[in-house]
Amino acid sequence: MAEPGSTFRNVAALKVDRAGRVDETADRLRPFRVLDEDGVEVEAVSEFLHHMLADDASPASLRSYAYELLAWFRFLRAVGIDWHAAGRAEARDFALWLKISKKPPRQRRPDTPAAGSVNPVTGKATSGENYAARTRRHARAAIRSFYEYHREMHGRPLVNPFPKSRGAEDDHLNAHHNPMQPFRRPSRRAMYQPKEPKPAPRSIPDQAFNDLFAALSCNRDRALIAFYISTGARASELLGVRQRLVVPEEQVIGVVRKGSRALQQLPASTDAFVWLRLYQQEVRDLVPKGPD
Repeated sequence: MAEPGSTFRNVAALKVDRAGRVDETADRLRPFRVLDEDGVEVEAVSEFLHHMLADDASPASLRSYAYELLAWFRFLRAVGIDWHAAGRAEARDFALWLKISKKPPRQRRPDTPAAGSVNPVTGKATSGENYAARTRRHARAAIRSFYEYHREMHGRPLVNPFPKSRGAEDDHLNAHHNPMQPFRRPSRRAMYQPKEPKPAPRSIPDQAFNDLFAALSCNRDRALIAFYISTGARASELLGVRQRLVVPEEQVIGVVRKGSRALQQLPASTDAFVWLRLYQQEVRDLVPKGPD
C-alpha cells in the first residue's frame, strides 16, 4: 500500500476492468468512437480522432489509436484519475502495468502453436502472452499524441504525461564540449518508452522453400510467391497490384506502399513474370478485358 503523499502504486495488484469499448460506425467523419463504461462517447477522444482523420490518417490507424486510448482510459479509471489530471506517475505506472499484464485470452485452434513458440522452419516467433515492446511503444505514441493535440488546441492539460524524446532536450549537449574528452551521445529513447530489440534476420532454408513451391497447386499462387520472394513487398501490397502496373519488358511491378500509400516500382525476377503469364493465359477468357 502506498504511503500518504506517495505516488507509488502496486500495479501488480491493480485490477483494471475491461469497461467501455470501441464502436465502429458507418459515419465517414466519425468511423470510430470510444465509449466509456456507461456507453457514453468520450468526447475528448472523438475530437482527437476527428483531427487524425482530417490529417489523412488511415482507418487502420484510427482504429488502433482508439483501442490504445481505450486501454489508457480503463487504466485511469482503475487508479481514480481523470484524463486531464494524469501526470508522470500515471504514465510510469501505465508503462509498468502494460509490461506485466497478459493479453486477454482468445480462442485458439487445437493445432495452434503455443504462445511465444518459434517456427522451426521460418524462425518466426508466435505472439506471446504479454504485450510486445512494439505494442507498448505504439500505445505510448498514441497517448502522447492525444495529449499533445489537446495541449496545442485547448492549452490543457499543461503537462503531457509522456515526455518527449530526451534527444529533443539534448540539442545543446555538447555546446561547451571539452576537446580533451569524447563527445556525449544524446539519448534517442524517450522516458517510459520500451526498448525495442533488434530481431535477427529470418530466412527459410532452400529445401524448405523448394518443398513449399512444389506444394503449390496453381500458377496464381506460384506467381504470388515468386513476386513475394523477389520484390520483398508485403503480401497485402502484392494482392493490390493492378495489371497496368505490371511491366514485364522492364522487369518491374508497381505496388502501393502500406505506410505512405505511394506508388513504388520494384524489380522482380524473370520466373515471377513467367508464372504470372501462365496464370493470365489460364484465365484469359474468364475475366473482362481492360487495363486493371
